[in-house]
Amino acid sequence: MMGSPGPSEHETVGAYALGILDDAEATAFEAHLATCEWCAQQLDELAGMEPMLAALADLPGTGSPAIGESLSARPSPRLAEKLVDEVSERRAQKRRKSFYLVAAAAALIIGGPLTVMAASGGNDSGTQATPLAAGAKAAFGTISDKVTATDASTKVKATVAMEKKDWGTWGVVELSNVKGPLKCSLIAVGKNGERETMSSWSVPKWGYGIPNAKAPEAKLPLYAQGGAAFQPN
Repeated sequence: MMGSPGPSEHETVGAYALGILDDAEATAFEAHLATCEWCAQQLDELAGMEPMLAALADLPGTGSPAIGESLSARPSPRLAEKLVDEVSERRAQKRRKSFYLVAAAAALIIGGPLTVMAASGGNDSGTQATPLAAGAKAAFGTISDKVTATDASTKVKATVAMEKKDWGTWGVVELSNVKGPLKCSLIAVGKNGERETMSSWSVPKWGYGIPNAKAPEAKLPLYAQGGAAFQPN
């Protein structure tokens, strides 16, 4: 973890964000940026200020034309490409840290405009799992319409059992090979993109459905159930 760099480096971040460095200075700063998390964060924050600076350049005042031109200047293509790469990588890192489980939506399309997926929503700092609804395991065995998917990277396996109801859709999910701590949700996704959370639960640090687990409770799959107003057809 790096501390805050000196003022000169901070000023370089601002100058780079405004696109006013020459090629040599920009290249040197980019080399530094690749190893400095603090500067990358500052650059990410400064990237959103360009429209505001451009608006300030249009206000009446006594500033010189050169100042107005520099304030309203748009980032260079190289800067725009760099920012896109930085943001994409940071979002990818966040997804890798937070989304340990994503059951492939394409594999979980249930008979039409309804998709159900199991997704993690972050780490659970607790050591105990949220109690599951009584009878979820038994209900899972009574539903014949099931779809299974396995995450290619985490090897987490999710099987969703769905049953049409007058009020919508009832679902039960079976998870195995999932390690905690996690907070998870069962989400129904309509054809129009609308989402409803059917159920949520926590996964303790020892996990569920892990064949070689030391804790007996960790060898058993996790079951959770819930409902959504969506119709499966």
